[in-house]
Amino acid sequence: MKIATPDLVTNSYFPALAAEELGVYRDEGLDAHVELLPSLDAVNALRDGAVDFVAGGAHTMLLAFPNWKGAKLVVTLSQGTPWLLVLRADLPARRGDVGAVKGLRIGAAPGPDRAFMRLLHEAGIDPVRDGVSVAPVPGGTAPGASFGVLAAAALERGDIDGFWANALGSETAVRRGVGTIVVDVRRGDGPPDAGHYTFAALSTTDALIAREPERVAAVVRAIVRAQQILKKEPARATEVGRRRFPPAAADIIAAVVERDLPFYDPRIDERAVTVMNGFAQTLGLLTGPVSYESVVATRFRSLWDA
Repeated sequence: MKIATPDLVTNSYFPALAAEELGVYRDEGLDAHVELLPSLDAVNALRDGAVDFVAGGAHTMLLAFPNWKGAKLVVTLSQGTPWLLVLRADLPARRGDVGAVKGLRIGAAPGPDRAFMRLLHEAGIDPVRDGVSVAPVPGGTAPGASFGVLAAAALERGDIDGFWANALGSETAVRRGVGTIVVDVRRGDGPPDAGHYTFAALSTTDALIAREPERVAAVVRAIVRAQQILKKEPARATEVGRRRFPPAAADIIAAVVERDLPFYDPRIDERAVTVMNGFAQTLGLLTGPVSYESVVATRFRSLWDA
């Protein structure tokens, strides 16, 4: 069984990887492997039957399944918009002050940059008027690259003034003393809905759900159990990181996971889906409102509280 993810070196999709490396899929009778594919390639591979699941940003499913036709979310990997705004440590930026980006060069990967631009819009900031430059960092879009870690390095070199990336990249910059977390929308910074633009989820096709519901249920159970293991023993994240992460990232993943434990909740909240779909509409990925049941495989809901 193949699970595609656009980023292996991240805290957000980590439960899917942990379920493999801690043997949880195997305990459920599954031979599952998490493999790296760029976001668009991952959802296209799911549509074409080349992979069985995608562990990624929930809204990205719409790139291959217009208006949610043919695919469903089955479990949340990590709650909330997973990217944070980090600025140079020497800047006098206050926590929660989105306006601190005015006049700065911000690194953001293609895809996550759309959420950042929406954040700026909702905060009343016009990138052109306010002199905000938003672009990828050198090497950040290369196959297998961890954008957050590379963004922290770019910040340290002075190539950028800040970046929008996952908590692993943020922690890297903070530990090196070169960056400060200014906006963490998951924790209430920024505009009210910014924390729900998207969330990390495991998705599959309607066809697989209809054909092999027990197999899908086994994967959902494995994710829930992996989250439970991490909540009880967050230090085990290091075990996973040392097998699949670069050494520097492996050394700090347990600390990041421990801080993010409140977000490792498998439930798919109806409000989160509503806000995410609204965000997708602003991107032109969704033509109009759709029901919760059109997005979420509710038949597996009972497994989230197991």
